[in-house]
Amino acid sequence: MRCHYCDQEAAYEAEQADVVVGLCTEHFRERVEELAEDDGLAALSDRIDVESTE
Repeated sequence: MRCHYCDQEAAYEAEQADVVVGLCTEHFRERVEELAEDDGLAALSDRIDVESTE
């Protein structure tokens, strides 16, 4: 599978509703960084009870 954003081999795959999207390592890291900086993610974390498995 190829990365959704470029022509590199996908290192990660995400699936939702039978749709699979591949991401190379570089684009996976970029997406994770974007999500970490997103205020919506922080608001969601405040609204739900998240427990660590560690």
